[in-house]
Amino acid sequence: MSNVVHETLPSGIEYAVLPLPDRRVVAFQIRMLGGCCSDPADKLGLAHLIDETIDMGTTTRTGRELSDAFDAIGAGAGSGTGRETTTYTCSVLPEHFERAVELHADFLRNPTFPEDAVDVALDLARQELVALQDDAHGLLDKYLGQQACGAILGRHALGEPETIGNVSRQSIVDHWRSYFCNGRMIVTVAGAIEAKNVSRVLEKYFNGFGESKQAGRDGFAMAFTPGTTHYDKELEQQQIGIGWPGVEVTHKDYPIQQAVIGILSGGMSGRLFTEVREKRGLVYWVSAWSETPRGAGTMFMGASTMPERCDETYDVLVGEVERLSEDLTEEELQRAKTGILASHETRGDTTRARCSDLASDLFFFGKPIPIETKIAELEAVTVKDVRRYLENYPRDQRCVVTVGPRPLGSAGPSSKTQARASS
Repeated sequence: MSNVVHETLPSGIEYAVLPLPDRRVVAFQIRMLGGCCSDPADKLGLAHLIDETIDMGTTTRTGRELSDAFDAIGAGAGSGTGRETTTYTCSVLPEHFERAVELHADFLRNPTFPEDAVDVALDLARQELVALQDDAHGLLDKYLGQQACGAILGRHALGEPETIGNVSRQSIVDHWRSYFCNGRMIVTVAGAIEAKNVSRVLEKYFNGFGESKQAGRDGFAMAFTPGTTHYDKELEQQQIGIGWPGVEVTHKDYPIQQAVIGILSGGMSGRLFTEVREKRGLVYWVSAWSETPRGAGTMFMGASTMPERCDETYDVLVGEVERLSEDLTEEELQRAKTGILASHETRGDTTRARCSDLASDLFFFGKPIPIETKIAELEAVTVKDVRRYLENYPRDQRCVVTVGPRPLGSAGPSSKTQARASS
């Protein structure tokens, strides 16, 4: 990324531009440094509700007029609420870049949060929370995140039924005023555009937008809680989630952690699929992944199985990770690395993905990281590195969550609690 321009504008916006002159599109991403973790404890779900209502009307346009204006330039726009950020993405033809930024500036700077739109968003949030109770996989993700990440980083974007009731239009407006400003904004752009044009457009439409002093660059503390918790719920399938401490994105061992995930869950050749699903027929789905908020990292495995086979499934899942240090082959490691690199070449080389990767670099590292560096670090991972990683980051402290009709028996950590999932 030697041609990336990375600067902070006088208005306080941190931005980076990756010129790709051979592309016929421009992708940009605006990250506001405030997400679920910034919600007041008694109003969880607030950041999500801001995202749902911020483009429903501005001081100059109705929500319909804003939507029509995006359609008129063929913009592919989207948004989402995360733990630490609220993100707005857009892909557009180069000649419409300025217009797309202008429209984003309009709803980010001048939202009216119409009362009827807020009422609808609140009703939908309540309905989604009710629907979540019938989503076994979604419940596992929620409960596992809460136990593995803690009360703040483990928050669910939708909030909780008892906190949604405390949200009003005024609390939405107050929260927006506190967390939407230039000093909390990271903008990345990739595609057929020059950096000087990006800086001009950003200054033109965002100059004077709230506080210019940079904020939101510090992460939140993770509170990992080892132990086993069962959520009793009448289901035909038992959901099992297992988490243990890992490393953050900026750690030198992160490429090794990526390789471990690839070995365990790299498609149909991954160990979990072949050993747990294909050979033993224990699970309906199985996967391994990591969660990496700033300054922390956690490794996860999850699966669904028949309730009477949950103990066996748990033992096999844990055993597959432990076995890596004993019989991992060079061929298996190389296959996992090839899969990761191939995924980058097919998905990661799109203009939108390049823009998103650049935004993640700024968010985690505070600077662009050349893709060549990331590839070289992954390619350099050896079998010896994987064994060292497994030794340095043991799995003896695990958080385990089960959702279904049967708690784990004697398997799992010794600390056990039980809860009843809402029905």
